[in-house]
Amino acid sequence: MSKMPKPKSLLLLMFALVMAFTTACSSGGGTTASEKEPEAPANDVQLTEDQPGWQVDTSPITFDWYINFAWFPSKWGEDITSQYVTEKTGVNINFIVPAGNEAEKMNTMIASGSLPDFITLGWYEDAVKKMIEGDLVLPLNELAEQYDPYFFKATDPAKVSWYTQEDGNIYGYPNASSSPKDYEKFGDNITSNQTFLVRKDMYEAIGSPDMRTPEGFLKALEDAKKMFPEVNGQPLIPLGLHDFHDKGNSSLEGYLQNFLAIPYDENGQLFDRITHPDYVKWLKTLRQANEKGLLSKDIFVDKRPQMEEKIAQGRYFAMLFQRSDMAAQQNVLYANDPNSVYIAVDGPANSNLDQPTLSGPSISGWTVTLISKDVKDKARAIRFLSYLISEEGQRDTYLGKKGVTWDTIDGKDQFLPEIAELLNSDRSTFDKEYGASHTFWMMMDNNMTVDWAPPAVEPFKQMEDWTRGKAQSFSQFDLIDPDGSSEEGIINDKVLIEWGKALPKLLLASSEAEFDKIWGDFLAKRDSLGYAKVQEYRQKKYEENVQKLEEFLQ
Repeated sequence: MSKMPKPKSLLLLMFALVMAFTTACSSGGGTTASEKEPEAPANDVQLTEDQPGWQVDTSPITFDWYINFAWFPSKWGEDITSQYVTEKTGVNINFIVPAGNEAEKMNTMIASGSLPDFITLGWYEDAVKKMIEGDLVLPLNELAEQYDPYFFKATDPAKVSWYTQEDGNIYGYPNASSSPKDYEKFGDNITSNQTFLVRKDMYEAIGSPDMRTPEGFLKALEDAKKMFPEVNGQPLIPLGLHDFHDKGNSSLEGYLQNFLAIPYDENGQLFDRITHPDYVKWLKTLRQANEKGLLSKDIFVDKRPQMEEKIAQGRYFAMLFQRSDMAAQQNVLYANDPNSVYIAVDGPANSNLDQPTLSGPSISGWTVTLISKDVKDKARAIRFLSYLISEEGQRDTYLGKKGVTWDTIDGKDQFLPEIAELLNSDRSTFDKEYGASHTFWMMMDNNMTVDWAPPAVEPFKQMEDWTRGKAQSFSQFDLIDPDGSSEEGIINDKVLIEWGKALPKLLLASSEAEFDKIWGDFLAKRDSLGYAKVQEYRQKKYEENVQKLEEFLQ
């Protein structure tokens, strides 16, 4: 949209001052959105819920977008998809990614009181609450009412309701989110990322053993180490896990508990999952594994980059890991030898050998994206966010540019054959050249994009299929932890730090008696810190969530 013509008379000037100007009309000039607070679109443009607001102004603008994941590798503008989105909307993105510790970087930015235009981080991060409570981010609903009513059409009412705060405002919108109705609609098409993986050739060489029991699990690790002491001159790592950090290890918490089908609640009361006998038994099994020399020192110190390198080398025999995080490494293994890839098998199970209850996508999703109070242009920001959330934006960011990366083939919008081939064979090159298929995942809606996705192929199909029918929604247990600055939040933080210290010690204990002492000391410390108050808080939030979710299902 061009800049508004200058009024040619005093009357027109006075009228123009009374009228509310859209930020879109000023964004091409020197006045910023924060200097002007227009109330309604001007220049004869009356935006409605049916009109995508981004179309009003496609002049060039660059937003700074902070991604709170140090591993995020992609640059905007270097691939066909992001170039196409910029060409279409006028919006260019400058990604900012922390060089080291994400929490430290986030806290430093919050302390400064100044944030980049967009911020994407895990919904579970304390920083989300800090930004909202510190008035550092803007209510999306207010921005939408003022500049882009299309937001309300593009978004899912259940997700908006879920993320609406006590003040009646929504500050962040999720990606990878599934509402209860999505579960009703998509059923077994909903999969989980949580898998127990083994290296196919090694697993088959030792007789494809049952690893569901502690005895079978330990024997398989022993047999693998005995038969394959080295991988290309490097020691085999019998078991791989997510990285240890100061508050624990996700493989040994929710992942393991879900494989053991430990309930989150019983009769409407939250269940203390870590005290379940099957969970304690499996932690003791891992202690035995260490005693037998089956836990490599690497797993206690390696971070994501080191783990990715070792996965690509096929150095792990078994892994309790999320399958989607190793796609590039699977491709490397598959190219070298299709039998050296990782496959999903039945892993640790409870005493009844029940099927695992794996986490499927919840209504909270994976990350949330917020708009800073310091945003360069409020109107352009909310309009671009609405575009990304909408079906049009999902199609553009997933499929890329029509005729270049995709076309309508046999009545279906899908990648061109050579593009799909690269996606399946070399994900890293695909991301750099084409930037499609959730390379830019900040607002991805997996349920919407499933219609355009090519069918899964090996080496990914087996892992994905294994999770079908095992994925469940645990939405009611999201967003129940106390704010880090509250009394309960401070207690919870202290408890988690104690857990982060205790967990590796439990695995490294020289005897079961030492394990029992460390375990007892941790539980006593947890009680003395006032953990009961945390559980009381979480119970209340859980009950509120159950009520909210029931409303969505009506």
